[in-house]
Amino acid sequence: MDLLQWPAMLVTLLAAWLVASTRPWRRLVGFWTFLASNVMWVAWGWHAGAYALIALQVGLAVLNIRGAVKNNDDTHTK
Repeated sequence: MDLLQWPAMLVTLLAAWLVASTRPWRRLVGFWTFLASNVMWVAWGWHAGAYALIALQVGLAVLNIRGAVKNNDDTHTK
């Protein structure tokens, strides 16, 4: 379980790269990728007893859901 932090870091970096795209479908994939990384970080945080990290990931997950919804709204209004 200790090794989960490395894939979580890589998934987070990939998500950030995707969200920075000008293409709406890549941004949407990025938000979903961020959500996957949130789950990975929560699992690692639970194992490590890093409860502040878990709280942070829950907050970031809410923001990622908001971003995905707004991204979807933007693609339908253009």
